[in-house]
Amino acid sequence: MKTFYILSAFALIGTCSTPKFTTKIQNIKDSIKLVDSIYVLNYANTVTIKDLKTHLYEFSSKKFEGRKVGEKGQKLAVEFLKSYYINENIASPFGNDNYYQSIPKSFFSKEIKSSENVLAYIEGNEKPEEVIIISAHLDHLGISDDGQIYYGADDNGSGTAAIMEMAQAFNLAKKEGYGPKRSILFLHLTAEEIGKQGSEFYVQHPVFPLENTITNLNIDMIGRVDNIHKNNKDYIYLIGSDRHSKELHYLSEKINNTYFNIDIDYRYNEEREKHHYYTRSDHYNFALKGIPVIFYFNGEHRDYHEPTDTPDKIDFSLLQRRTKLIFATAWQIANQDHRITLDKDNELLK
Repeated sequence: MKTFYILSAFALIGTCSTPKFTTKIQNIKDSIKLVDSIYVLNYANTVTIKDLKTHLYEFSSKKFEGRKVGEKGQKLAVEFLKSYYINENIASPFGNDNYYQSIPKSFFSKEIKSSENVLAYIEGNEKPEEVIIISAHLDHLGISDDGQIYYGADDNGSGTAAIMEMAQAFNLAKKEGYGPKRSILFLHLTAEEIGKQGSEFYVQHPVFPLENTITNLNIDMIGRVDNIHKNNKDYIYLIGSDRHSKELHYLSEKINNTYFNIDIDYRYNEEREKHHYYTRSDHYNFALKGIPVIFYFNGEHRDYHEPTDTPDKIDFSLLQRRTKLIFATAWQIANQDHRITLDKDNELLK
């Protein structure tokens, strides 16, 4: 694996400061034991280009009118997601056919109508009270003043399609007797484009206690290639993985090194990174609550926040590989013996 930039200012100081700290980090790396290597690949391989393409072309179609928060297209988009989970027989955490966490108009500014997050849920077999959240925002920018649709295929049709495929894979595993030890919440968030307000509402009104939320894996744009990597497409930016839990960071690296060897680029994880990507997507509201996060991101491109962000420009082979990486990471977190350890609680760092 190629690491291009420092993980963070803290990590740089720590790894260069003393042999003792380096030894502690090595102890964390050595303590990570991968689980179910055969099964994780079997179920990761159920993520197919065909299905990703089907989901993404539908979700980024004219029918959904750019999915602007509170508007007709966004309402149709959440109905689409709800229907998918019902058809796949993947449960809601609320029970029955209620897959919506409703957000009242009063939560938003005056011009925004009420909206909803979409939640689907697979209960863990051994430690159901411990919850992993896999998230992606479902909204986009709607229709321009001159009538152009902001399709939002990469932003964030790519993350939405990835979650749909991962939910199907975990559900199939459970049906075949290999369900996760911990619970997984598939969280499609509204109102990211107007300031991460869907995730803000969720952390203020969590469906599961935040103290039992062990990590948030957030996906926002993973279907394209930015200009930096036009000659090296097999990459992904990871942001935030080392901020609260060194174990999460090294677990993520070990999964990638073992199964995928995608080039992981940490340049946007720098503490004083000028684009401030760490604060700009939904994971940040979970991080503010002290929950370990990873933000998966392909970087901006010339179609970012333009009507030209269309499905035909998605690299579906890349989207598939990146989705498998996230799935395998979630599988490890869900099935290892202990929950992800916060740095302040990690005996190996003391």
